[in-house]
Amino acid sequence: MNVVYWLLLELSTRILPVLGIFVPKIRHFLDQRTGLFSTLTEFRTTHPGPLTWFHVASLGEYEQAKPVIAALKAKEPQTWIAVSFFSPSGYEPASKKPQPGVDLITYLPLDRKAWAERFVEILQPTRSIFVKYDLWHHHLQALKRNHIPTYLIAASFRPDQSYFSWYGSFFCRMLLQMDWIFTQNEASIQLLASLKITNAIHSGDTRFDRVAGTAAQPMDFPAIRNWIKGRPTVVIGSAWEEDMRLLIPLIQSKSDYLWIIAPHALDSLAMDRWASALGVPTQKYSQWKEGQDPQILLIDNIGMLSSLYQFAHFAYVGGGFGKGLHNILEPLGFGIPVIFGNPRSASKFPEAAQSQVEGCGFAVTDYAELQEWVDKLTQAGFYAISVASAKRWVKANLGAADRILAHLTTLIPTK
Repeated sequence: MNVVYWLLLELSTRILPVLGIFVPKIRHFLDQRTGLFSTLTEFRTTHPGPLTWFHVASLGEYEQAKPVIAALKAKEPQTWIAVSFFSPSGYEPASKKPQPGVDLITYLPLDRKAWAERFVEILQPTRSIFVKYDLWHHHLQALKRNHIPTYLIAASFRPDQSYFSWYGSFFCRMLLQMDWIFTQNEASIQLLASLKITNAIHSGDTRFDRVAGTAAQPMDFPAIRNWIKGRPTVVIGSAWEEDMRLLIPLIQSKSDYLWIIAPHALDSLAMDRWASALGVPTQKYSQWKEGQDPQILLIDNIGMLSSLYQFAHFAYVGGGFGKGLHNILEPLGFGIPVIFGNPRSASKFPEAAQSQVEGCGFAVTDYAELQEWVDKLTQAGFYAISVASAKRWVKANLGAADRILAHLTTLIPTK
C-alpha cells in the first residue's frame, strides 16, 4: 500500500498541472500553494519559539478547532498558533480577515514525502493537532521522525470507514502515529479498541462549545433587528437547490413570516431564480437599504449565518438532501429548534439523530413532513418544549475544549 500511495502522489503532482490548464479549480488549487515554503520561512524567522500546529480540512473542522485554539492561547499566550487548510473553501474565507488566537493561516502542501518533511522542518511545531479526520501519511511520518507529539481531536469514527476494512492497515497506521486521540463519542472509543488503540479518551464534541460561544456573543445586526421588529422570522441556513424545492411552497404559504435565506454557495443566478420562483418581495442583503421591507432577505456573503440564528423563531438547515447536512448545532446553540432534510448517510451526522431523540431537531423527507413540523412549531406548547430541549442538550455537552486542553498540557510541556 505504501508503494501504491507513493505512486498515486507522484502521478498526481505531474498530472494536476496539466489538468490545471483546462480546469480552473485545479489551477487555483495549485496556484495558491505557490511560494508556500517561502511564506512559512518568513513567518518562523519573525516568530521564533514554541508553536502549535493545527491542521483542518476545511471550515467545518476549523470551527471544531476554534474552542481549543482559544483555550490554548489563553493558557499559553507565548505559543504561536498556525492553522493549515487543505481545501480552498476553508482557507479563503479564513484568510481574508484576522482570526482570534491564530498567528498564521496556510495551505498544507500535497503529501509528497519531500514536501511534508520540508513543511515540518520549517514550521518546527512544539505539538501538532489534527482535527477530525484529514490525516496525511508523509506529514505524520515527518512529525514522528522529528519526535513531535501529534494528536487527533474531535475524532468521530464509523464502522464503514477505511480504518476498519480488510484493506485498512495502511490507514490504521496513521492512527497509530497519534500520541493521543480525543473522540466526540463513546462509540468511537469502542471502534478504536477493536484496532487495539487504547490511547484515546471520549472528550466530547467541541462544536457545542463553539456554538454556545457564538450565542453568548453574536455579531450585532441592528438593521436586521429593526427590519424584523418582533415579527416571526425563519432563518434558512446553507440552502441547496434540493432544499429550496421544498421551502419555496412553504414560504409562499406563510405570508405572516419573514425569511432570511443564506445559500450554501454564493451563486447570484441561483438566488435570482429563487426570488423569481417565490414571487414575493425579496432583497439581497448587499443591495438592501434600511426602510425597505421585503418578506425575504437573501444573504449574499460569507460570515453572517452563525449569528443570524439569533433572530429565528425556528431554523431550517440545508444539505441533508445533497452532499451532506450542514451544522445544525449553530441554531440549537441559540435554543432554536431546527428542521433539516433527512441525511442520506445518517451515520456521518450523529448529531442529527440525537437532536431528534432530544426533541429539538426534526428531519423531513418531503413537503408533507416539512409542513407537519412547521405546524407543530407554531403551537406554543410544542415550541416551548423544543426550545427547552435545545438549551438543555447544548448545556449538557459543553466543556469538550477544556477537557482536551487539560489533557494536552499534561502530555507535553511547552518548549
